Amino acid sequence: MGCGNLFYSVLIACSVALITYNIIISANAPLKQELPGPSRSSLLSVDPIIKMPLERSRRFGSDKKRLFHTAVTASDSVYNTWQCRIMYYWFKKFKDAPGSEMGGFTRILHSGKPDKFMEEIPTFVAQPLPSGMDQGYIVLNRPWAFVQWLQQAKIQEDYILMAEPDHIIVNPIPNLSKDGLGAAFPFFYIEPKKYETTLRKYFPEDKGPVTNIDPIGNSPVILPKESLKKIAPTWMNVSLAMKKDPETDKAFGWVLEMYAYAVASALHGVGNILHKDFMLQPPWDTEIGGKFIIHYTYGCDYDMKGQLTYGKIGEWRFDKRSYDTVAPPKNLTLPPQGVPESVVTLVKMVNEATANIPNWGS
Repeated sequence: MGCGNLFYSVLIACSVALITYNIIISANAPLKQELPGPSRSSLLSVDPIIKMPLERSRRFGSDKKRLFHTAVTASDSVYNTWQCRIMYYWFKKFKDAPGSEMGGFTRILHSGKPDKFMEEIPTFVAQPLPSGMDQGYIVLNRPWAFVQWLQQAKIQEDYILMAEPDHIIVNPIPNLSKDGLGAAFPFFYIEPKKYETTLRKYFPEDKGPVTNIDPIGNSPVILPKESLKKIAPTWMNVSLAMKKDPETDKAFGWVLEMYAYAVASALHGVGNILHKDFMLQPPWDTEIGGKFIIHYTYGCDYDMKGQLTYGKIGEWRFDKRSYDTVAPPKNLTLPPQGVPESVVTLVKMVNEATANIPNWGS
């Protein structure tokens, strides 16, 4: 047994060293067009926007559950940590509810060292990129963290849901992926056709039309684990190459890593069912309905009459950025009358989580 353990330890160490070597090379050399992975263009002839009714999504396949593992990448910042604690609280609430195909959960912590929440949240500690390689864009650690996790962790489920700290699950999530396709939320600001000239640096013409690149990021996405194992190293290398190129960096800005994932998925021939009801984003989406995730990325500002004052700090507000160095307090004030259901539900869910999570604010 000792020899066997030694063998696997050496194997993992060598593999991590090889990946590290590859990313350093990627950061110091132009990305070549012959990126890895077969092209399966037939999978990409899917209607670009498919609104999938809830009842259909729950009839996928047989009665046997197709469990997926939820993975959330995070730093050890106060900002990321309080969001992860709330996210995991609601994951546990819905995990075993009727209609759920949610399996295990992992916070992929890319700080390189354990923190004090390891026992509260199932956590895999990943190493950050070498110093300076993220160029101040910490999100570049996300694909590198996924590469490490997929290589080193024992993941029981055959599918992965890539989620983010600022996600709150509001309905049990079924496995929306099928037929080898991923299931992803379409973002209106991911526009491959608009940036065709730029994207051709990373998605050559022999891979097909630029519309084969879906308008997605890496999250939320449910896809087969084996597909993600192929995509992740390419996603990492494309992200680094895009960040290194001033033109691409300027064009994509804070969504650069999202474009990199969309490109990597297309390069490997992994198409996506674009699921509009995967998540809602207050304050623009006002009703919960059959959606599965609240993504509270935008600030919610209202006057005391319940009118949205977006772009101006409201008399009542909830904005995650208000809590970048300290966790939100318990029992946040509820929105005034007239504020949409989505915002009211978000604040109530934050309040329930903070009231029940042990040692909140510590």
